[in-house]
Amino acid sequence: MFYSSDASGLRNFFRDKLNLRATDVGGGWLIFDLPEADLGCHPADARQAPSGTADISFYCDDIKATVKELKAKGVQFKGKIEDHGYGFVTHFQVPGDFTIQLYQPKYSKGK
Repeated sequence: MFYSSDASGLRNFFRDKLNLRATDVGGGWLIFDLPEADLGCHPADARQAPSGTADISFYCDDIKATVKELKAKGVQFKGKIEDHGYGFVTHFQVPGDFTIQLYQPKYSKGK
């Protein structure tokens, strides 16, 4: 995830200049279809993520099963699974004292 003070411009750049395929999930929000990855461009917000911030998330097909599997391996989660509109979301702790988002998308990935 890239946060930008010009999210629309960044989305257009990825689409038009880098020729990345995208799914419009509504309101001009493009989710870029990359091999085994998605790329989103969001507006910057000084309180949450200033321009230039990058955030990596992991996605899965079945978040409940994935959380159960990871918990069985000793992975600790921060909070419950929540519906964030674009998908079901939770966060897990990693070495280095930070968390990573895990989500199950609701949108259909472009083919």
